[in-house]
Amino acid sequence: MNILWDIQRGACVADIQQQFAEPRPAYTTVATFLKILEQKGFVERRKGSTGKTLLYSPLMTRERYRRLVMNEVKDTFFGGSVKSLVSFFAEEEELTQQDIRELLSLIQKRNHDD
Repeated sequence: MNILWDIQRGACVADIQQQFAEPRPAYTTVATFLKILEQKGFVERRKGSTGKTLLYSPLMTRERYRRLVMNEVKDTFFGGSVKSLVSFFAEEEELTQQDIRELLSLIQKRNHDD
């Protein structure tokens, strides 16, 4: 998805494949993944100007996609618990004191907004 957003136009499988660092995934792997994204409603597919090439474009913004994916992660791996999700990252990631202050500030701001 990031590659599609970065390209900012419809892209064929080969264009997308070329954006990956070496070792690049196989053409068929990229094509399969795009098919899955299309089935889930994340991307659209249309014929290119030659009529032979298929072009893929994102159907949603990064923010909306991030929100959907993170909700799925929260529900699938953390039983729907935001507290469990945040606890996991707090324990697993090497947070700096500045990171912790900023996170606490965000939480406090959110509590004041409610």
